[in-house]
Amino acid sequence: MECLKNGYFEKRERNLGDLPTSLTHFQENDIVMAKVTPCFENGNIAIMQKLQSGFGLGSSELFVLRCKTVNIHYLFWWLQNRGFVSQACSTMTGTGGLKRVSPYFIKNCTMHMPPEIEQVRISNFLYAQCEELDNVHKKTCASIEEYKKLKQAVITQAVTKGIRGSRELKDSGIEWIGEIPVEWEERRIKTLFNLRKERNFSPLEEVNLISLYTDLGVVQHSELEKTTGNKASNADGYKTVYRDDIVVNIILCWMGAIGRSEYNGVTSPAYDVYIPRNEVLSKFYHYYFRTKGFSGDCYKRGKGIMAMRWRTYSDQFRDIRVVYPSLEEQREIVNYLDQKCAAIDELIAKKEQYLSEIENYKKSLIYEYVTGNKEVPQE
Repeated sequence: MECLKNGYFEKRERNLGDLPTSLTHFQENDIVMAKVTPCFENGNIAIMQKLQSGFGLGSSELFVLRCKTVNIHYLFWWLQNRGFVSQACSTMTGTGGLKRVSPYFIKNCTMHMPPEIEQVRISNFLYAQCEELDNVHKKTCASIEEYKKLKQAVITQAVTKGIRGSRELKDSGIEWIGEIPVEWEERRIKTLFNLRKERNFSPLEEVNLISLYTDLGVVQHSELEKTTGNKASNADGYKTVYRDDIVVNIILCWMGAIGRSEYNGVTSPAYDVYIPRNEVLSKFYHYYFRTKGFSGDCYKRGKGIMAMRWRTYSDQFRDIRVVYPSLEEQREIVNYLDQKCAAIDELIAKKEQYLSEIENYKKSLIYEYVTGNKEVPQE
């Protein structure tokens, strides 16, 4: 074991000549790694190679390490071992998502230092093993994306054409949909939903906070706190939400940030809340509103100066034309999609579990070999 500050690598100084002090300087074969959680924990680290000018600039939120006597590739792997990462994370200071690893820890922690020939053998072995794991990981991610596309296709087909098989069709007048069953109607959202205007004035501890996410839909804030640690400070002026209401993020609805609530509660005043009228099944429109085609309609009706601030206000949203099957057929489609989507989601969950197992195995592999708990097999 050797102390890192005893000459094995050093942190590079910021600001070279006239370069801005807010940037970090690095050069060929420096190791660059993130300071800030969760980037540090997720292994955001790289060896700077093939730089066009021989040097580069990066964020001040980077550690830049330059090897002296240790093999650069061995150090690259050693810095990813879970023991080092865990100890480094325990030194983090700051708040929320801006906690940083202590530079003092980086300078003064110790590392395993086998002979250089062994360092080379370990790094070569890990490159080969991790490349195989990364390829499997990549293929699994691609498979997950295909399942997600399949789910989107199943939903789109069901909410725009129905599930009753071949039947007479007519033009919907909605560009991305084309033809719809002749029995269906085409309506504007304002004829199907009313805008809820109730506001909350109860103390934070007496209400159920509800959040809206593009991927997750409508979720209870209490569930998010377990994973993010984020907590609201108050709920004054929040909008009241009831079960079966549709919640719309006016800024991100064009990206699919729309969903049906299964809970009573309150949500951000930045959201719009819609009440389904009679003969309207909100879950049918939950599926419909989260299609890519409808997201395009929201974008066309919206306005703003940049994509992440592209707003579709209630007047524009309520004027969008949508399909309207009978209530009976809405229920048929929802029951069908609940089953189909549950089956696809189960397949995705299994794939995601496999990804987690690959990631954990990779971390274990790196730890075992750079710490000497296992030896590289002799060729």
